[in-house]
This record gives sequence, C-alpha cells and structure tokens, in this order.
Amino acid sequence: MAGTTFAVLTGLLIRQQIDLVAQLREAQAGLAERTRAEERNRIGRELHDVIAHTLTVSLLHITSARLAVEHDPDDAARALAEAERLSRESLDEVRLAVGTLHQHGDSGRTAPLPGADGLPALVERFRAAGADVILAVHGDTGRLHAATGLAVYRILQEALTNAIKHAAGAPTSVTLTVGADTARLAVDSAGEPGTGTGLGVVSMRERAESMGGSCQAGPGGRGWLVEATLPLAAAGGRRREGAR
Repeated sequence: MAGTTFAVLTGLLIRQQIDLVAQLREAQAGLAERTRAEERNRIGRELHDVIAHTLTVSLLHITSARLAVEHDPDDAARALAEAERLSRESLDEVRLAVGTLHQHGDSGRTAPLPGADGLPALVERFRAAGADVILAVHGDTGRLHAATGLAVYRILQEALTNAIKHAAGAPTSVTLTVGADTARLAVDSAGEPGTGTGLGVVSMRERAESMGGSCQAGPGGRGWLVEATLPLAAAGGRRREGAR
C-alpha cells in the first residue's frame, strides 16, 4: 500500500510539473506575440507619421508649383525640387522603419531618428511650403531622453500635418516648454475645430501614453488645440547624452 501510494503521489507530482511547464510555455508564447504586436504597432505609427507628413507638405509644394508655373517658372521649379527632396527623405525614413522588422534591436539602424532638436527644421519645412507656423521653445531640450524627444517630434509632425490638411492657411502657434520633470507641447491652430476622431489623433495619444504621458486634441485655444505632456526621461532609460 505504501508503494502504491508513493507511486500515485509521484505520478501526480510529475503530471503537475508537466502542466506547469505547458502553462509556462503558453505564457511565454503569449508574451512574445504581444511584444511582436506592440512592435508592429510602433512601426505602423512611424510609417503613418512619416508618410502622412511628407504627402501633405509635398502636396503644398506641388500646388504652389502648379500656380506659379506660368508666371514664375523659377519658383515653380524650386517648389518641385523641394517636393522631390522631401519624397527622397521620406523614402529613407520608411526604409529605416521597415528595416527594423527584420532586425533585432537598434543595431541595424544607419541613421539617427529625429528628436526635439529637429523641431525648428520641421517647422521651417512647413513654412517653406507656405504654412503660417511659429515656434517657441522654453527650457533646455537637451534634458529630454531620446525616446521622449522622438515622441515630441512625431506628435508635432502629426499635429501640423492635420492643421494643414483641415485648416489650410490658418495660423498655427507651437510652444514647447521643458520643465523640471515634464515637457509640455501645445499646438494651437486658428482653424475651425472638427470632430478629431481620425487615426492621427489616436496615434498621437498612443505615442504619448507609451511614454507614460498624455495627449489631448480638441476644440480649444484659437480653434483646435493639441496638448501633450511627456516625462523628461523614458522609463528605465538613460538621460539623453547626444545623437543615438
């Protein structure tokens, strides 16, 4: 009886261990799938932001060229050349984002991602296309973690793209304030407010929340207001020390 009892208990323990191993493998598979899904979503946001921005600004240049081609051929040529440059730049960014699908980590990146230091150039790109945009930066943007700087850049990129698409010609003011612990980005467009339920608004909110921050877009300010608040340092990350 003792031998039989021992054998039964041993069998039950072995069965329990087998079940635990199976549950652990299932949990690991689920975690890996969620990680892959999150990475696909991240890359999808990058592609959406890059392509939407480039198409919108390029369209402004092409429209300007069409209007100027008869009375100012030189201006038309400059506008088309800028549209071509933006398209090539966008293609490089798309290749960079898609390349991460086939790589592990960041080791395969050949160019740094944009950050807060790139905001003046981003705004100037819209100005060159005829948009009425002003930028004010308060505080030291060098204190932002690289991931936070990228989030600020992409949120502004999307906010300006939406402003141009839905309120072309309306003046837009951009203010970035770097405080003690957080960075606050405000994009105030004088355009007539809409519903704000598109993919761009969702993308901005998800990007901010992925950094532990928040982003709201809706009627406010002079018409339509986008406000994002982000922590200076990414969770588990290091302070930014330069280009990646």
